[in-house]
Amino acid sequence: MTIDIGLSTRKIVSGPLELTYAKSAGPRIIGIQYKGSGNLLASIPQIAIPTPYGEYHYMGGHRLWYAPEAMPRSYIPDNDGVTVTELSDGVLLQGKQEVGTGIRKSIEIHLDPTGQVTLIHTLTNESLWEVELAPWTITMFRLGGTAILPFQSETVDMDGLLPDRHIALWPYSKINDPRLRFEDGFIFLSAKPNQPLFKIGVFNPRGWLAYWNQGVLFRKTFMVQTDAALPDFGCNSEIYCDENFIELESLAPLVKLGIGSSVSHAEQWEFYDSLRQDFLPENAVRFMQ
Repeated sequence: MTIDIGLSTRKIVSGPLELTYAKSAGPRIIGIQYKGSGNLLASIPQIAIPTPYGEYHYMGGHRLWYAPEAMPRSYIPDNDGVTVTELSDGVLLQGKQEVGTGIRKSIEIHLDPTGQVTLIHTLTNESLWEVELAPWTITMFRLGGTAILPFQSETVDMDGLLPDRHIALWPYSKINDPRLRFEDGFIFLSAKPNQPLFKIGVFNPRGWLAYWNQGVLFRKTFMVQTDAALPDFGCNSEIYCDENFIELESLAPLVKLGIGSSVSHAEQWEFYDSLRQDFLPENAVRFMQ
């Protein structure tokens, strides 16, 4: 399989899951199929933006970035230079040192026989100075489904007099966007085509985000750290949507990464062929069907 900008790919199959990664670019996961579904991830090789370092191709799929987002730091082209190491239950994808930043990215992929996935995302500072950053993982999906963002916090004080949650919005986000729906404990965003840009972020104490589309429920989980500084006004979970794709994003805390040091952020991916009422409220399940 080759995508339009000339990248060759390879597949890993485990149980009901087929995962496709780029052999030379990224590190990137390009496709996911569950129980014979089509590719659940967005594929957008035609979209690219100019940077001082060349064109940055979004490609689609799953990638590793680091926050806070900035131009051109976040958009260093990653079209080549990946090293692939086969593992007993998956693969390790190691990118080359980024031009201009000295950061090296890697994604370690492990599949179990049930088709669930563990990803270990690592950033290594190979520059000549300390860098403050936060690992940031972005999974791009096809439009047509509904994203689910838990939005519930522990009680801050016994009397309930202090605020216990906050929302981050980006300059292009409209609070009255018709795709957006709030329920007690959850935020839902419908991924519809031909709509403007929208992004929302929260601190998510449950440590998971999900996307329901094509009869498949995808859920990514990650460790929640309550005592650490987070980017984007304290967000560890974000959803972005435009006319081409929707993104589920998880963020680790900010760290000062010394020369030669690394930081990792792990995710577990789960797949279900039905909506899960054990972690969704009944009214939300009815809304999404």
